Amino acid sequence: MEERIWHKAYAPQLGPSLEYENLTLPEALGRSARNYPEVSALILMGKRISYRELDEQVNRFAAALSELGVRKGDKVAIVLPNIPQMVIATYALFRIGAVVVMNNPLYTERELEHQLNDSGSKMAICMDLLVPRILSIKDKTKIETIITCHIRDYLPFPLKQLFPIVKKGMHRKTQPSDGALEFMDLLKGSPPNPPPADVAFDDLACLMYTGGTTGVSKGVMLSHGNVSINAQQLTQWLFDAEEGKETVVGILPFFHAAGFTGGMNHCIYRGFAHVLVPRPDADTLFKLTLKHRPAFFGCVPTLYVGFLNHPDFAKHDFSFIKGCLSGAAPLALETLREWEERVGAPIMEVYGMTELSPISHANPWGANMKPGSVGVPLPDTDCKIVDVETGTRDLGVGESGEILLKGPQMSRGYYNKPEESAEAFADGWFHTGDVGYMDEEGYLFIVDRKKDMIIAGGFNIYPREIDEVLFEHPKVKEACAVGLPDPYRGETVKAFIVPREGETLTEEEVIAYCKEKLAAYKVPKQIEFAEDLPKSAIGKVLRRELRAMEEGKSQQQE
Repeated sequence: MEERIWHKAYAPQLGPSLEYENLTLPEALGRSARNYPEVSALILMGKRISYRELDEQVNRFAAALSELGVRKGDKVAIVLPNIPQMVIATYALFRIGAVVVMNNPLYTERELEHQLNDSGSKMAICMDLLVPRILSIKDKTKIETIITCHIRDYLPFPLKQLFPIVKKGMHRKTQPSDGALEFMDLLKGSPPNPPPADVAFDDLACLMYTGGTTGVSKGVMLSHGNVSINAQQLTQWLFDAEEGKETVVGILPFFHAAGFTGGMNHCIYRGFAHVLVPRPDADTLFKLTLKHRPAFFGCVPTLYVGFLNHPDFAKHDFSFIKGCLSGAAPLALETLREWEERVGAPIMEVYGMTELSPISHANPWGANMKPGSVGVPLPDTDCKIVDVETGTRDLGVGESGEILLKGPQMSRGYYNKPEESAEAFADGWFHTGDVGYMDEEGYLFIVDRKKDMIIAGGFNIYPREIDEVLFEHPKVKEACAVGLPDPYRGETVKAFIVPREGETLTEEEVIAYCKEKLAAYKVPKQIEFAEDLPKSAIGKVLRRELRAMEEGKSQQQE
């Protein structure tokens, strides 16, 4: 089997296409419930829900949603972290043919209002603390019904009793006047069998919103087939994982494409036990890894750095880890080397976009991983590099240009945005906006985002290259370079640096170090030290937010 997988990855023409199961997401859950009924599907703070129990609760909640009038094709917003209700609600909506609209619980009222209106959602399922926020914008949207969830609902005894005391102010029982229904009341009061729904492989399953870094966030339309196929591609890649036997720590949020497909749906497809992490941070990942001894987990580079820097790291043996996945942001080579040396397991860098469900590339699992590369295309996935200026000229080996992708996991486009869809998915290819190159073996190397490129004195500078150099400094924990307006050079480079704990750095020391590693025009002209850098919900450093903050300071000074 391994030979077939790698042949397809490197050269699809060497073998036939993979035969994908025509299996929708709710059908995948049903199969895992039949095959592994007593295997733990979800684990939260000691509470375990078996696949049999999960399937039953999904059916009950699907029946409750049907009773409330949710029909096939209806859009329902979910505003939840990684808790059991997130998984139950998602698969209940899938089971009746409704469309899940994922939303970040950290979003402001303005951001939520945009996505609720853009999707046309008529119902919102959210955390208790978010009910006031949803109620404040309800009249500005099409939301008719709010269903509220509490984290304590699935906690085991005695945590369930202690939680309101330990987490004072975080448990809020809604009142009838709130206009919100209780998740558990609906679940317990519904029959175990929802009305039958004709859910097809090509039906729309989810609207997954892009981060909005290139403008207003857009709803990426993902079908059951898109996500199911991407989960099956990942299954072929991670060929030595044992169905129904592995444990995974779910540190990536399910409302993000990486956690949605690579985490929640991939685990359910294969019958894995999924340890839920409502609030991702390195300390939680470290403790849950020790407790549950997962064979695999995936996270972003900042969490690997935090894991390695944990004060108790040296006290423990992590040889039980088979391997890890890293995505969503570039992994510094220094972090990769340190992890493999100290943990003993490889980190497989992956790459993709929400529009690809999201995974398009990965380093070969258990084979030739190339440090600094995001690997080769998944089975039946095509990639090409075109010139940045026109996007029409194919480039050769080693030439940097825009990355174009296509495959059976590719989205059908953006919801209600035909013009943006036509531009981004021109000629059957998704234009990523990322710049990269391929080597002679087809491995992809990411250079940077097209829109993040810095042009200083006529030179093109990719900030990721500067980030990599800074990460190699032994005193640097995190770093991010940005381009700022400059009256003489057009733009100039500024680097934000978080020093390692107990270390002291000076601006002169950093600049001198960079001069040894970079061409003069790439060396940062400004250095700012910080205790932390702004990050997305999955821990990706927000380069554009740093730049916007700096530009805002300049405007205030004028």
